[in-house]
Amino acid sequence: MQADRPKGRGPPALVPRSLSGLGGTSEAGDIMAAKNILFIMYDQLRFDYLGCTGHPHLRTPNFDRLAASGVRFERTYVQSPVCGASRMSAYTGRYASSHGAQWNGFPLRVGEQTLGDHLRAAGMECWLIGKTHMRADAAGMARLGLAPDSVIGARQAECGFDLWTRDDGLWAEGPDGFYDSRRSPYNEYLKSRGYPGDNPWASFANAGIDDGDIATGWLTANADKPANILEQDSETPWLTSRAIDFIDSHPGPWCAHLSYIKPHWPYIVPAPYHALYGPEHVLPPQRSDRERQDPHPVYGAFMANRIAAVFQRDEARARVIPAYMGLIAQCDDQLGRLLDHLEATGRDKDTMIVLTSDHGDYLGDHWLGEKDLFHDPSVRVPLIVYDPSPQADATRGTVDTSLVELIDLTATFIEAAGGEVPDHIVEGRSLMPLIHGQRPDWREFAVSEYDYSMTPACTELGVSPRDARLFMIADGRWKFVHAEGGFRPMLFDQQADPHEYNDLGGSPDHGEVIARMYDRLGQWARRMSQRVTVSDADIAARREGSVRRGILHFLWDGSEVDPELLSRYRGPAGADYTPDGDKH
Repeated sequence: MQADRPKGRGPPALVPRSLSGLGGTSEAGDIMAAKNILFIMYDQLRFDYLGCTGHPHLRTPNFDRLAASGVRFERTYVQSPVCGASRMSAYTGRYASSHGAQWNGFPLRVGEQTLGDHLRAAGMECWLIGKTHMRADAAGMARLGLAPDSVIGARQAECGFDLWTRDDGLWAEGPDGFYDSRRSPYNEYLKSRGYPGDNPWASFANAGIDDGDIATGWLTANADKPANILEQDSETPWLTSRAIDFIDSHPGPWCAHLSYIKPHWPYIVPAPYHALYGPEHVLPPQRSDRERQDPHPVYGAFMANRIAAVFQRDEARARVIPAYMGLIAQCDDQLGRLLDHLEATGRDKDTMIVLTSDHGDYLGDHWLGEKDLFHDPSVRVPLIVYDPSPQADATRGTVDTSLVELIDLTATFIEAAGGEVPDHIVEGRSLMPLIHGQRPDWREFAVSEYDYSMTPACTELGVSPRDARLFMIADGRWKFVHAEGGFRPMLFDQQADPHEYNDLGGSPDHGEVIARMYDRLGQWARRMSQRVTVSDADIAARREGSVRRGILHFLWDGSEVDPELLSRYRGPAGADYTPDGDKH
């Protein structure tokens, strides 16, 4: 039996209730529209681990509550199944190969335009509360003389955001020092609350206790233990409090990126969430022995890595997955706390709310752990959008099956802020027409990329770093993966094989499908991705305007154009300097 749901600050009812401000009006009867954007991202949240997306055991009344008030986009794909690259795509509205930051810790090059740049141009502030996984292009900033402590320099170093608080949430420490050398606001908070030591994130928030000793969350065997911390002091409530502080102190218009570290590992959660779910609530793994029979070499290399080895153990899944579910339940309760605060202050009536994730989590499906490849548990994420404006009334509580890419959020936010999407820079498409019930022409396929040059698989396969790249094309029926380095492609028929067990990439019977998918990959690869300083409209204006600025190409006698265009070139000569002229 499932334990009783703890009395979190969200509503305990399992039947989702909608937000009170749907399509609201002010007391004067004026139509309310989104003035602010609350952009909430969870880290490593699977698309199918919510009540509203069909999980049979996991209860998420507040995620469900928001879905009942907005639109849930059922088929949303990230542009890379790894944290840093996915987030840089979400924050720029550009594909990973366009912005170049294709792995965790790869700097986003200086000058790359971000969500903050676009929104400030539209008159909206853009703030960070939580994680970005951003690495600054320090060399590029130094080359251009951008001081890190200047406004421009700070924004360049923080992915375009102004900082309310930044905490990337991985304060690991080993023999060679810290994984992240910056100061952790969360660690400082824990110290102020009386938790001892230099790194209470590691020794309390992400560790249990076993017979008086630290039981670190880095060991999956400890995932069934409660974290040795008061629940209200753990990471998710702490960051929710910071978000509420921000909302109460900023009238707007603003976009606030509330970016949680959880339910990302370490898989350990404080009481009472550690006991909400047990092994009986762990779904059977979605995997087949067929997947291990002559697998694609890249897939085989990932199935043989250390992460996969852990999640191939049934006892590991039996401990990790209940903790993962508990972390999601805590996220849900804190979302309820946040939604209640927005309602109580009336901010739900003028704030667009967006919930999503940077990637999923295999949890042992397909014989894998973590993320990295392109099966749906890894590359597909939840996306719920609540727009308070009356234009969105017709779509409340609906599920949209359009192929959506996470880069669409940048375009969506620009349009919601009243700006014009610069489509020569932003490669995503605004979701506002879909949110408002319109049926525009839409994309035929979604794209994701993965640079695995930093992984052991690159070395084991003998692939050069430049060739350690994968490209996914998904059209709703077929999912195709091209691998550089001379490997065959992968292909899955998601209609006949929804769990993606049967790789048809080497099938001679599917040559026509593979050829079509290569055509699509080529179409995508030929996109205009680097002409970001001049728009199509700029080109048209310059092309048409040059004639009126005296650039007259290859006319015979001038009769070909309006006489006005030659007005500066006709009339009496001021003097005659020819060989036979008066001046000689």
